[in-house]
Amino acid sequence: MRRTGLRAIVLAATTLVSGLAAAQTAVQPVRIGLIMPLTGGSAGTGNSALVGAEVAVQEINEVGGYLGRPLELVIRDDKGAPDEGLKIAQELVLKQKVTATIGFCNTGVAMKALDVFQSNKSLLIVSCSTGTEITAKYPAESSYIFRTAAPDRLQTQFLVDEIVKRGLSKVALLVDNSGYGDAGLKDLEAALAHAGLKPHAVVRFKVGVQNLDEEMKQLKASGADSLVGWTVGPESGVISAARANAGWKVPQFGPWALSHAAAFETSGGKVEGAMMVQTVLPNPFMDRNSAFLRSYAKLSKESPIGSMMSAAQSYDSVHLLLRSMFDARGDLSGPSLKRALENPTTTYRGVVTTYERAFSPADHDAISANMLWLGTWRHGERAYVYKDDERRATVIRRKEIKAAAAGE
Repeated sequence: MRRTGLRAIVLAATTLVSGLAAAQTAVQPVRIGLIMPLTGGSAGTGNSALVGAEVAVQEINEVGGYLGRPLELVIRDDKGAPDEGLKIAQELVLKQKVTATIGFCNTGVAMKALDVFQSNKSLLIVSCSTGTEITAKYPAESSYIFRTAAPDRLQTQFLVDEIVKRGLSKVALLVDNSGYGDAGLKDLEAALAHAGLKPHAVVRFKVGVQNLDEEMKQLKASGADSLVGWTVGPESGVISAARANAGWKVPQFGPWALSHAAAFETSGGKVEGAMMVQTVLPNPFMDRNSAFLRSYAKLSKESPIGSMMSAAQSYDSVHLLLRSMFDARGDLSGPSLKRALENPTTTYRGVVTTYERAFSPADHDAISANMLWLGTWRHGERAYVYKDDERRATVIRRKEIKAAAAGE
């Protein structure tokens, strides 16, 4: 978002609260929790999310913060471990008493911590984790859990639609045996059934595996005409390396994790040509996209970025939270921020897309099916599979409102 636009919003919103109230709180920062895996197997994704959030906070503070109060990130490392994520969530909500929290890249970690936010009416915006159940655990009308990442139920249907469009029907599934894999397999089977298909072959494997050559040989021998690998970043790279080692030329598809730098690195570049679901890709035709990447590069020199998606979605999450704070008119309690997020008064021009209404009382997922792109690895960077999509992305894909919310 252009800083001039942000400055205008900040100045206009300031008039909603009395000068006296603003002066009384001017020296107190607004503390926002950030829980990400900054070490461990998902560290690349978590650190990208951190940098994305830091870019947003820096921009906001440069134009006055929230009514003169700077935003401050209270950063914690969940290490990709559910028990650690739970402990940190309790600390931030119960002891640190943060205004709201942005976090989680691992579905298993998020699921274990959700009750902490819900039971204490403390706002959580999930900017990375994609497990379908995250925003399904509680009814939206009473939930304090929001998300700016694409749910797996959308990702799996998107991939199956692409597979069917290509005339493929013998789909092999190579899925890890974690909770993320279990849920992903369920969503994949449902998406295939919706298309009148069944998995041609299914093979499971353990997270942390270093070689999948034998599993790949088994799937190749099955006669499948396409491969969907469902796992996290590093293991997505192991799948690509095994497919290359087997000389199996069928198309490889995967969730957003296939776009993580860890997949590229683990595969030794053999992810080239593999296809994955994306909410955002580097796009020189889009000013807000390019500006974000330039700001990101000032804080981090990683190449390629660990995860552009987690970075951009975390950046947008901070800005959406800021707008809800202004709409809350000085009441930064969980219930007030929840209502404000569900009923925004302004449009937010973000990196992923332009949000007229990211959330509603009936829908706490910011991403809808029409906002997804098919990405690939090309020459060591993420790119659109279809070149036309790169230009079509300049036409804003506005969120599809759920039928239940349309009549509000």
